[in-house]
Amino acid sequence: MMQKWTKPQGTPTRIAFLLFDRFSNLCLANCLEPLRAANTVTRARLFDWQILTLTGGAARSSSGMQVLPHGALAGLAACDYLFVLSSYDHELHDTAPARRALRAASAKARTLVGMDTGPWLMAAAGLLEGRRATLHWDVQDAFAERFLDTEVLRSRVIRHGPVITCAGAMSALDLMMDLIADHAGMAARLDVEDQFMHGRDTAPGAAQPDTLVRAALAQMRAHVERPLPLAAIARRAGCQLRTLDRHFRLALGAPPGTVYRHMRLSEARKLLDSTDLGIAEIAVRCGYESPAALARAMRLRYGAAPTALRAANR
Repeated sequence: MMQKWTKPQGTPTRIAFLLFDRFSNLCLANCLEPLRAANTVTRARLFDWQILTLTGGAARSSSGMQVLPHGALAGLAACDYLFVLSSYDHELHDTAPARRALRAASAKARTLVGMDTGPWLMAAAGLLEGRRATLHWDVQDAFAERFLDTEVLRSRVIRHGPVITCAGAMSALDLMMDLIADHAGMAARLDVEDQFMHGRDTAPGAAQPDTLVRAALAQMRAHVERPLPLAAIARRAGCQLRTLDRHFRLALGAPPGTVYRHMRLSEARKLLDSTDLGIAEIAVRCGYESPAALARAMRLRYGAAPTALRAANR
């Protein structure tokens, strides 16, 4: 399926996170930080979120950190996503009141998401009957023995109808990147990935969704100050330019030139916001032949000149 490069911004996507005691800090952070970053890099309120517990009391993570929620699950309003996050002691959390609360809350969410061992609690509440699902691989065998009406698979993320299940903390980051692309487009996803250095080749032979696209993106990131011709990027990725163009349009929803320009302007905006470098120096560092050329490009992308953007940020 061809991805979309950008998507129109409407009302914020509403997300609720239901925490159970001894949840994973890393799993929660890998959900929240990409959402925060997406709002930051797009300078828009793309996502709103709240944290809930069954009772409205504080939840304690597996490392002992306490999180004060915004409220109790019973007060949940209609939302786009309800994330159910438990990690350790999931069988202790599987109580009749918890099952009733999950069933009632699931009716208020367009999509139900189970994280780590959260799918266990969802299955116990009858919310995974007849569905494919995954959860933390350490408990998959026990899950399969207990919940015979759910097909459990050894996968990182599984989407089946209005239900998403996720195996753990690192899978959560992958899921959130996909969610950002779904709601904001691939341009926003690339900017968030850049903040977390996610999706880059970090080891020889690392599996990537599109090897040609990832190889080309790596070349673009490495040559922001002195941009390479697109034909040279294609050669370094090991293909013809027309092949690279086809892969980019399918994977990212935009041709290579659009993506390369986006990355250079995103870097220019970061330098404007986080440094005192002059506009001329930023232009050089981002591959523009003059401050005027950078200003024209930034007006087209951001609707204002670099000096105005810097003033507004400060």
